[in-house]
Parts: sequence; C-alpha cells; structure tokens
Amino acid sequence: MPHTPAHEADSHDHAVSRPASPCTKVCRIDEITDRCRGCGRTLDEIARWGGMNAKERERIWQRLDRATFPAR
Repeated sequence: MPHTPAHEADSHDHAVSRPASPCTKVCRIDEITDRCRGCGRTLDEIARWGGMNAKERERIWQRLDRATFPAR
C-alpha cells in the first residue's frame, strides 16, 4: 500500500484514540510468561513506559492488540 498523508492520519488517529497506558490496575506478573496478567506488558516495558516515545509505545500497543485479538 502506498504511503499517503491520509494513511498517516489514520495511523495517527488510531494511536490517539488509545488510553494513556495499557495498565488495568491488575498488577500481577505471571511466573511463566513474565508478563503482567492485567496489561500484558513485561516488567521492563512497565518500568520504561513513561520515558518511551510514541513509536515505542505504539509498537507495544500493537503487540498487545495481537495478543488480545489474534488473527482471525
């Protein structure tokens, strides 16, 4: 798909519509996956979230989206 300004706006709008953080206030790390049972992030991702730029956060959001809604 060609890169167009409209496509950029769609991508940006998707990111803007997200909450500030994936945190669900259910902070329990799964011993097998080493991910939070509430939000799905690793301890490193949780610790670094506040200092991440939008692109880094979006990458994590996309992984969380795939984990929550796998390809159908």
